[in-house]
Amino acid sequence: MQVTSAPERLSAREPGAGRIGILGGTFNPPHLGHLICAQEAHRQLALDRVLVLPARQPPHKPIDDDPGARHRLELCRRAVAGDERFEVSELELRREGPSYTADTLVELSALMPDSELFLIVGGDVAAGFMSWYRPQRVLALATLAVAQRRGTSRAAVDRALAALPGGELAEFFRMPRIEISSTEIRRRVRHRQPITYLVPEAVGAYIDEHRLYGGQAGS
Repeated sequence: MQVTSAPERLSAREPGAGRIGILGGTFNPPHLGHLICAQEAHRQLALDRVLVLPARQPPHKPIDDDPGARHRLELCRRAVAGDERFEVSELELRREGPSYTADTLVELSALMPDSELFLIVGGDVAAGFMSWYRPQRVLALATLAVAQRRGTSRAAVDRALAALPGGELAEFFRMPRIEISSTEIRRRVRHRQPITYLVPEAVGAYIDEHRLYGGQAGS
């Protein structure tokens, strides 16, 4: 499903916007793990706002069971509705081709020249940061905000980032161990199993309403 819209307008463009977190992903669908990650980054790193950016096309792999960009965008909007800490951006959905973070940060820097940008990633992602497209450009435009959780040691992340200018500036925050994945949610929907308490209520209702992921969640 194609996304068309007016040019991006972010309230974070206002002067003195401050520290802005950026949480990207396919959000297929968004779940409570995503929101907890955004919340903990916001709280522990004293962020003023977290932007949620659903990707149009991840650079390294296709989107499994993709219901379309417009549905994923609306799911994100439903997930954060009413929470002033979070804001959804369709910037990557409007741009053709792979959703490279470096390109996104260039656009966000132009939109929010007075803001300090923090790219929120998991420890496993940070440990493999050297394989990203233009990682040095990413670190020139944003500070990494790394979620610490089991599975990837702080030492492994530090070693990976030490080779890149700006990597030593990464900030870390603690993330509770949340065993929820979008893949598991889609599987449960296909098999008509409940997803209550795994996703925000509005997200579950939207999935049911539009029969996303090949079924309807059970109750």
